Amino acid sequence: MKPDSAPPIVPSFAELAPRYDLVLCDVWGVLHNGVAGAPAAAQALMRARAAGATVILVSNAPREPEGVARILDGFGIPRDAYDAIVTSGMVTSALLAGRPGVRMWHLGPQRDLGIYKGLDLTLASFEEAELIVCTGLFDDTVETPDDYAPTLEAARARALPFICANPDIVVERGGDLIWCAGAIAEAYAERGGEVVFCGKPHRPIYETAFAAAAELRGAPVERARAIAIGDALRTDLAGALGFGIDCLFVAAGIHAGELGLEHGAQVDARALARLLADGPGRPAAVTTRLAW
Repeated sequence: MKPDSAPPIVPSFAELAPRYDLVLCDVWGVLHNGVAGAPAAAQALMRARAAGATVILVSNAPREPEGVARILDGFGIPRDAYDAIVTSGMVTSALLAGRPGVRMWHLGPQRDLGIYKGLDLTLASFEEAELIVCTGLFDDTVETPDDYAPTLEAARARALPFICANPDIVVERGGDLIWCAGAIAEAYAERGGEVVFCGKPHRPIYETAFAAAAELRGAPVERARAIAIGDALRTDLAGALGFGIDCLFVAAGIHAGELGLEHGAQVDARALARLLADGPGRPAAVTTRLAW
């Protein structure tokens, strides 16, 4: 990345907030790290709402919005920090609603079964399924995507469609990187399998978020007046740029190790330039951690 194209590094969201009516904020990596909440980030969103912005949390969580809200409750993130939650689980549910009676195999932990509630479908065995819905690994504490190679080979041989309910490759959990559904989906795609991705960086989740914002505000929001906040280049930044909105990149998230931020340091411009050089484009601004 050329020096003249480097994004500004800002200490807080306060100086950016007046430009925007809509804030689409990531959850894991911004509001919590899987172990602890980020109260300063929640405070920033509350201040943005107080200034007139609509705040919608946009998450690649393969579960219903209320499930995400309960998780945030546990991390001490107050519900008045946001107006609504849009999840990749919602998008997955909407997609499956268009296939009544389908026999599907659930690949992922039991905790994600809530996204099928109320849908006309059959949870089938792998052998009887017409498609696969992947929300993650069965046990992400011990497994890796390589463990699923035989299953993916068998699925490809049957040309089973594969719906990925969480396009994240990895997430941070208290400093450790944990494999997600996106890693299995990419492995299936590399084998020539048909994959549909339901979350960031793909358009449907942004369209859902903008529709929710229009309903909340009583009028559509111009894309020039919207900003995404997130910590992942591959999903948050790529998704925002692809949808034509600004992005505030939170450096001390999933890319903290690459930027040397594991121990509370601030963003180094040279390390940031190296990271962004291989990324999808330029964020509107960069901050170490979301704060007001």
